[in-house]
Amino acid sequence: MTPAKALLHPAAKPVVFVLALLPFAWLLYGAITNHLGANPAEYLSRSTGDWTLRFLCITLAVTPVRVITGLPTLQRLRRMLGLFTYFYVVLHFLAWAWFDQGFDLGDMGKDIAKRPFILVGFAAFVLLTPLAATSFNRAAKWLGAKRWQALHKMVYLIAGLAILHFFWMRAGKHNFAEVAVYAAILATLLGWRAGNWLKTKARAVPSASGPQPTRVRG
Repeated sequence: MTPAKALLHPAAKPVVFVLALLPFAWLLYGAITNHLGANPAEYLSRSTGDWTLRFLCITLAVTPVRVITGLPTLQRLRRMLGLFTYFYVVLHFLAWAWFDQGFDLGDMGKDIAKRPFILVGFAAFVLLTPLAATSFNRAAKWLGAKRWQALHKMVYLIAGLAILHFFWMRAGKHNFAEVAVYAAILATLLGWRAGNWLKTKARAVPSASGPQPTRVRG
């Protein structure tokens, strides 16, 4: 079976769905069986944050991979992967709100205002929420194509905020190697999009030095 046919198979989406749930299943199992290390709260918070960033990278990689490989059927998985990005960021937010703040809204507000990396992470979460809420066909029709596309371009800003959040979170431990990997991946994906956009604009603008049309005089 060719990759294109495999992606069109009715089982393709359920398989991707189960695979995307595996990190959550592993964390849930670890929490139930007490296998999350000496500090389970920190492990859960860090792991859900890591998986959010991974799924963000995977989601942004769908379009470049689709174009480069010539597999348009990959596009049918992008919405699901984007929603899993939101699923893991919600878990990341809940881990912080529960374990660090005890769901105390006053303490949560103070922590957001006091710590820049929390503020940036919270901003990314807030901005990602309308993208998840409008990822369905009805929402796209209601907004209209142009407004929907403009809204969903915020994912590039969200990617930048996510990397900044990750960088500041790791700064205290002087562990920047992992941050550099994610930053390089996102820079490559966004750079490809920028290059593709410039090529499209260049094709749309007629060359000033091109041949002029010949006038026919009657």
